[in-house]
Amino acid sequence: MQTDREKEPVSGAGSTPSSSSFEESAIPQEVNDAIPPPGIDERKLMRKIDIRLLPVLCILYLLAFLDRVNISNAAIFGLKEDLGLGGVEYNTALTIFFVPYIICEIPSNILLKRLKPHLWLSLCMFFFGLTTMLQGLVKNYSGILATRFFLGVFESGMFPGCFYLIAMWYKRSEAQKRYSFFFGSTSLAGAFGGLLASAIGKMEGVNGWNGWRWIFILEGLLTCVVSFLFFFIITDFPEEAKFLSEEERAFVKKRLQVDVGESAREEKMTLKDAVNVFKDYKIFVGGFMYFGLIVPAYGYAYFAPTIVKQLGHDPIQTQLHSVPPWACAFVFAMVIAVLSDRLQHRFLFTLIPIAIAVTGFCILLAVHDNTNLQYAALFLLAMGTYSAMPVVVCWFNTNLGGHHRRAIGTAWQVGFGNIGGIIATYSFLSNDAPYYTSGYSIGLAFSLLSALSCVIYYVAVTMENSKRERGVSKYNGATAMEKRGLGDENPDYRYFR
Repeated sequence: MQTDREKEPVSGAGSTPSSSSFEESAIPQEVNDAIPPPGIDERKLMRKIDIRLLPVLCILYLLAFLDRVNISNAAIFGLKEDLGLGGVEYNTALTIFFVPYIICEIPSNILLKRLKPHLWLSLCMFFFGLTTMLQGLVKNYSGILATRFFLGVFESGMFPGCFYLIAMWYKRSEAQKRYSFFFGSTSLAGAFGGLLASAIGKMEGVNGWNGWRWIFILEGLLTCVVSFLFFFIITDFPEEAKFLSEEERAFVKKRLQVDVGESAREEKMTLKDAVNVFKDYKIFVGGFMYFGLIVPAYGYAYFAPTIVKQLGHDPIQTQLHSVPPWACAFVFAMVIAVLSDRLQHRFLFTLIPIAIAVTGFCILLAVHDNTNLQYAALFLLAMGTYSAMPVVVCWFNTNLGGHHRRAIGTAWQVGFGNIGGIIATYSFLSNDAPYYTSGYSIGLAFSLLSALSCVIYYVAVTMENSKRERGVSKYNGATAMEKRGLGDENPDYRYFR
């Protein structure tokens, strides 16, 4: 737990204290405890954790996002026509995914904590892969609705679960590039999905099936196969990680304790614990930060192929032209992440990407006769949205201390935020083509909502840090044992900005 001598200065906007912030001879015992014991090289240990944790989670979420949005690729190859989806039926098929996805977020994270990540995540992965395969066998509108609903059930634990797990391994000052690398799997899924769909689409007529069916069947089969392997290689929380020695586990736990306090991994989570989390208004602000970005994010993920096709491309060229914006979004997100971690600051690295996305929306709203500029605007939209989202989630979730507040807070932010997915699926209607003025306007408005929420959150954590510097806190009289369960509400804690 951070003590008065290692608190981040209020004026530092999330910066760490310099060596002059306290006397060298008076370093708190907790900081001494975080010094690696003999025989442990901290950099090598973190590389070991990175290699074991991040690639696996990236592949997991890449496949989850791919199975979620490949319906947009399937639509280009005749899904709507074969299933007779007219009016807003296609949009409804997209929307129904989010109903169970939103409801099941918090229960899923509670089960993740109880059952351990390697079991829960691999189990969910197998079932959403199987459901994706079944999408390729549906015969009518009812069939696609049913499969999309259960896809939402089984995918609900992926995103908040992975973010929760990552947050329990890394300090706040080193988390952003890891979060963005993981979140970049969504961009890679978009790029990979376009390439894969362009190849699978050529299987038109194989076994008497249209190409869109093979997109679902083969991508779902890949997910099922990988899930069996991941049961054995997904790592659990630091307290249970078998690939670390006992000394390494103790050190990882201690360095996290110094940064954000006791994890309270062993304590049972009750309904009262969950309710208490929502007594903090910052939890709700964090939800709106993500909610505002989900609308443009899913608007782009689900409708980018349709928008690109409107620029005058055939189905194969449409899939190929959808790849470069995703690839650029991944690279830009990693640049933003590295800078954010290096400067140990989050707030401005939410606003700058959002401003880029806003610029893209403005171009798409204003320009209708220049296909090159319209295509370039899609780059701005993807780069801005998909680089701001991981910063928003990392900033909020790593500011939450302890297993209970992180498990509930992460699931709440993602669950509430994904209500925006419902809005996104009805933003781009077929009768609005080719200009999609409503869709772009809605995306622009919600991007600005996210920016406003980020400003409010920044002011809130700055004020809270300032109050604690002055010794103002309702928990000032808490005992050491009581502070252990307070997480980020501990008066000794300082929020990252």
